Amino acid sequence: MPHLVILYSGNLEALADMGTLCRALADTMLAVKDEEGKQVFPIGGTRVLAYPSAHHAVADGSRDFGFVYLNLRMGRGRTQATQTKAGDAVLACAQKHFEPIMKNRYIGITVQVDESPGQVYDGKHSNIHPLFNKG
Repeated sequence: MPHLVILYSGNLEALADMGTLCRALADTMLAVKDEEGKQVFPIGGTRVLAYPSAHHAVADGSRDFGFVYLNLRMGRGRTQATQTKAGDAVLACAQKHFEPIMKNRYIGITVQVDESPGQVYDGKHSNIHPLFNKG
C-alpha cells in the first residue's frame, strides 16, 4: 500500500501513453509530504496500475467520450489534509497528462481516495522495501 489503480475507457488506449502516466503518477505520489514535511508514501510500496476497459458506455453516447477513473487506496493514519493533498496531486498530474488529448476529445477524469477500512487480513511479502529502508 499505497496503490493507485487506473481504469480507463479503451478508446483512449491509442491516444494516451499510459506507461508514462503511471510513472508520472508514482513520482507524484512519492513527492507528497505530510504537514510535518515527511514523505507520505513508502517508495517500495508505491504501485500504479492501469487497465483499459474492453467495453464502456459514457454519457449519452452521442460522441466518442472517454473516462479515466483513478482510485488511490492508502493505509490508515493520514490526516484529511494529507489525503486531500495526495488526491489533488494525483488529479493535477492526470490533468497535465491528458490536457493535449482533451483539446480534441471529451474525457472525464475522476480521482477517488480511499482509506483502507478495517481490514480482516493484510498480508504482505516483498523484497523491494529493504532496498529503500537503509536508514
